[in-house]
Amino acid sequence: MAVIEARKQQWQTLTTTAWDVLVIGGGITGAGVAREAVRRGLRTALIEQTDYSWGTSSRSSKMVHGGLRYIAQGEVRLTWHSLTERERLLREAPGLVERMGFHFAHYKGVFPGRWPFQFLITVYDLLAGMRDHRYFKKLNFLARMPGHRGEGLTGATRYTDAVVDDSRLVQRVLDEAVADGLVMLNYVKATDLVMTGDRVTGLRLQDTSDDFGSDRGETAVVAAKAVINATGAWADRLRRKLIDEVRVRPLRGSHLVFSAHRLPLSEALICHHPDDQRVMFIYPWEGRTIVGTTDLDHRDDLDIEAALSEAEMHYLLRGINTQFPAAKFTVEDIISTWSGVRPVVSAGDGNDPSKESRSHSVWDNQGLITVTGGKLTTFRLIALDALRLAAGQLGITVRDDGAAIFRAPQSGPAPEHLTPAMFAHVVARFGIHTQRFLREMPAGELVHIADTNTLLAELRWACRHEQVVHLDDLLMRRVRLGLLLPRGGLSLIPQIDAILRDELHWSAEKISAERVRYESIWRRYYYLPTAAKV
Repeated sequence: MAVIEARKQQWQTLTTTAWDVLVIGGGITGAGVAREAVRRGLRTALIEQTDYSWGTSSRSSKMVHGGLRYIAQGEVRLTWHSLTERERLLREAPGLVERMGFHFAHYKGVFPGRWPFQFLITVYDLLAGMRDHRYFKKLNFLARMPGHRGEGLTGATRYTDAVVDDSRLVQRVLDEAVADGLVMLNYVKATDLVMTGDRVTGLRLQDTSDDFGSDRGETAVVAAKAVINATGAWADRLRRKLIDEVRVRPLRGSHLVFSAHRLPLSEALICHHPDDQRVMFIYPWEGRTIVGTTDLDHRDDLDIEAALSEAEMHYLLRGINTQFPAAKFTVEDIISTWSGVRPVVSAGDGNDPSKESRSHSVWDNQGLITVTGGKLTTFRLIALDALRLAAGQLGITVRDDGAAIFRAPQSGPAPEHLTPAMFAHVVARFGIHTQRFLREMPAGELVHIADTNTLLAELRWACRHEQVVHLDDLLMRRVRLGLLLPRGGLSLIPQIDAILRDELHWSAEKISAERVRYESIWRRYYYLPTAAKV
């Protein structure tokens, strides 16, 4: 019962300690704040009302990039910061963050042509401190992108950015923070602010992890010198207890997942959608082909997972079929979908969602430090700005000392029973825990699940060490099998029930209930709109 006892102990520590920093939100921004806080010797705790990376940070476009369009919008500083952080992440987390080629095709008489785009990409490379682009003539490009439409095509420009498993990035950052003393707990909700006079000095918390060794509804009051609200699209909820103001504009971005056999890509394509000229991406990720994204105001309840609409589905299908007309993608080809809600700080003028700034903002409202907006790529810089605003409450000075986010893993040589590629996968996903993972996990479970790169042992490790409370925590976020395999992947993992019994001590009844719950979540939020189900 070690997992249950560990959670009880974490709840006890969380609720009986006076903290320097109490972070609300277990996405990439909250993880970044916690990482930078504990590294500075601050007693830090982090809570998440659902699961780590449940919101935006498991449902991004999986890109670590500077954002070419931000230059065109005049946000050169944002692009520069993003590119600097991209290069840092490529150095510190190789394998998890991977450089990828992106191609932009040029057509006769269509803006931007070769030279305007190459000027833009030259500026992009200069901001990154490198030169990493080239031009391909038509036939050379079509050889690199088989099946791409050729009518009117003159050639294409290739540059590089990076892709990532976003949810695993969050876990790696949290692992580093825990190694420095962070206490963190998921399925803990901040129900109210605690005030001393007119200043925020703590939170009222509620443990919602029923059936996991706690009494549902268990509550506590926790004190902290600084409370940092890093809840992304949810940020206005706590702020509005102090100030009647709405600043976050939730924008939904949706994606489709296809088999790589239907469209085998080794690199990415950036293009404009034929209907509205919005930028979209078609790219390889985790052995699948992804198309995205949309950019729509999300007006649904934020506590209900965002889901693809039928209009978005047909929009994305039309986009990919325009670029690869011979493929003739249909609804039947879609393996899974995902939709995320971006926490964009609104200018308040009701303009085109795609024209809203992707810069982040921080506010101090009576001691409640709120940080929201920004990009996945710049989470470290966002975290530093949040801590700078809290510095007065903490009695510290916050400088960017350039220290690494990730320690170099003590990887050593690849074990004899692992191929170099499998070993590199383990290092990329587990970082500082690589050697412990290899010591603890059964050699017989160091095998791939179906046609993915995911190892069976990753499921056991996550159940044992990564606060899995529900089956979707495991299959949608600790690993990504729910996005990569048909019907959410359950039928392709015959060993999963034994792992759930061994590590989480779930009864047959609990496993059955969690299977039903997971399949419902997958079908409602990670598959097709109801009217389009096949």
